[in-house]
Amino acid sequence: MGDKVLTANRLTDGVAVWLDANGKWSTSLQEALVARHAEAVAALEAIGKKSYADNEVVDVAVVDVQETNGILWPLRLRERIRAQGPTMEYAPGYAPADPEFIAV
Repeated sequence: MGDKVLTANRLTDGVAVWLDANGKWSTSLQEALVARHAEAVAALEAIGKKSYADNEVVDVAVVDVQETNGILWPLRLRERIRAQGPTMEYAPGYAPADPEFIAV
């Protein structure tokens, strides 16, 4: 089993978020709590279900990541785009994603 993190979208504005070590939803993947064994993944799933039931987040998922030189990299392109932002100019305050980060 590889490393995993819990991600979702904030219900208030749809922004992608990741669960951090303090049990809070962060907008930075790099602050995410990394689960490295089955029991930790089960705990993340339970937290995700509760946060969804409490109307904090939607689209809750446990996703695979890889840590390279201290940086978390999602394994799926979709998650890399969610972590870095849109792939093109979107709206004021939303810079396009770093092409190197989302490269597969």
